[in-house]
Amino acid sequence: MLELLTEKFSGALDKLTKARKITEKNVNQTLREIRLALLEADVDYEVAKNFVKRIREKVVGREVPKNLSPAEFVIKTVYEELVNILGGEREELKEGTVLFVGLQGTGKTTTIGKLANLLKKEGKKVAVSSTDVRRPAAMLQLERLAERVGVPYYGFEEGLSAVDIAKRAVSKAKEEGVDYLLLDTAGRLHVDEELMTELEEIKSVTNPSEIIYVADAMQGQTALETAKTFHERLGLTGVILTKMDGDARGGVALSVKEVLGVPIKFIGVGEKIEDLEPFYPDRIAQRILGLGDIQSLVERAQEVITEDKAQVMATKVMTGEFDLEDLRDMLRMIQQMGPLDKLLSMIPGVAPQLKHIKVDEKQFKKIEAIINSMTPEERRNPKIINMSRKKRIAKGSGTTVSDVNKLLKRYEEMKKMMKKLQKAGGIPHMPKMPKFPFGGFRF
Repeated sequence: MLELLTEKFSGALDKLTKARKITEKNVNQTLREIRLALLEADVDYEVAKNFVKRIREKVVGREVPKNLSPAEFVIKTVYEELVNILGGEREELKEGTVLFVGLQGTGKTTTIGKLANLLKKEGKKVAVSSTDVRRPAAMLQLERLAERVGVPYYGFEEGLSAVDIAKRAVSKAKEEGVDYLLLDTAGRLHVDEELMTELEEIKSVTNPSEIIYVADAMQGQTALETAKTFHERLGLTGVILTKMDGDARGGVALSVKEVLGVPIKFIGVGEKIEDLEPFYPDRIAQRILGLGDIQSLVERAQEVITEDKAQVMATKVMTGEFDLEDLRDMLRMIQQMGPLDKLLSMIPGVAPQLKHIKVDEKQFKKIEAIINSMTPEERRNPKIINMSRKKRIAKGSGTTVSDVNKLLKRYEEMKKMMKKLQKAGGIPHMPKMPKFPFGGFRF
């Protein structure tokens, strides 16, 4: 996600950081590279032009704050403008009836299932319904997604119009005290006058709290042009971008707010039911600048491990007292947090290098299989594992004695290193993260 922008922005700003002196000439060169990067990423032309113009006005000829170097001043300004262009503050989804609109094939129905799952996890009372009378398969798809997530699906007798279904769904949601009614509509072309009129009627009878346009991020500026018509007819309140994980450019994300005037509420980052994330402009700006996304990483960790368990684990690791059962638990937690390449992209300084890294998550499963093939006594005290035990473990895990030896060797090296660090009173020679005072947030 956003790999192209991250690579280009990091390259342009690195040149500025390494320059002996910041001049109008090298600032303009950096801004030219940023503008080209935006256009290459399929950002709207006017948006890209105005973005660079605002940065130039704030940087060239201005006095640099005493607490910043000239390069940090430029980077800080770029960061602030990125946050601004992405929408500024995160805007929460208002409770009530949420109407979903968009073209067919953008992942609208699946997105509703993902959002229902996310809202339910937050403790909200959610129900879903579909007004897509032209495509019964869409209704069935949403009903099955609702069953999978564990939220009510409001289905009604055949023969009702889309408007009648919408009316009844809203009435039922009010009776049951639902926080969010997620209402699907038929995918349609913006030039289909009959269907657009139907949408206007559905809006009229439901009085929705939100009208969300679901767009495929990989469609680029085409998606925005279509969204404009929907916005003119319906008055959109937000956008959800799907397939952001498959779009290395990210041009739509940087264009939505300025072109439509409405915020991005969520982004789809995969095919699983859990792969929908709230859209935080500041976090996305940090990713684009190669500064990672520590907040999201911490939140993912908190989803799979309690604070008490984390403290116990940290104490064991730092004292070198953790055993192979603890190592297995650590690996399981990492896997539960999501694909490793996504986790790495959240670590400051790592994202630009990801294209050179091949993440082999099969190694996690191999290590876990080896540890599972040990007896509880062997996991707690690996020193008792002799050759005959190694052969048994290798056979039971479908690996080789060499694999078992490698695991045991790495485990012992980890213990020794942690004990040395404890005696040294911390982690020696640990490089510090850059400290850019972005709006009070420090890395």
